[in-house]
Amino acid sequence: MLGAHRHDRGGAPEFDGARPGRDGRREAGTGELVKQAAQQVSELMRAEMRLAAAELKDKARHAGTGAGLLGGAALVALYGVAVLLAAAVAAIAVALPVWAAALIIGGFLMLVAAVLAVLGRAQARRATPPKPEQAMGEAKQTMAELKERATHR
Repeated sequence: MLGAHRHDRGGAPEFDGARPGRDGRREAGTGELVKQAAQQVSELMRAEMRLAAAELKDKARHAGTGAGLLGGAALVALYGVAVLLAAAVAAIAVALPVWAAALIIGGFLMLVAAVLAVLGRAQARRATPPKPEQAMGEAKQTMAELKERATHR
């Protein structure tokens, strides 16, 4: 028998899902390709998640550093305001006794604090009750209209 090989069993060939390609290597079948694609997508998603986590970590570090620097700036600004107030007291003390100058500046600061407190209280009252009344009213109106339309059909 020409072309027959000794290891030929003569039965039907076994199918393992792969067939030889042009270069003689086996090509993967559909099942194997789907499995590989699923693994690659899974690996890609894990890599993307690691990248996202690293990016968030980096941004959080920058945000923390920025917040610390802003807090330091606020503290230094507070000290600056205190020095400017002391300078105002000293300037008024040229014409009046020091106690009178300090009393004038202290009274001015208390007046500013009172105005800010009144404005803050008015804003806080506008925030209560903490529910979106206008949106709730519009939603109730919309529901009533929908019910009315549904009953007239």
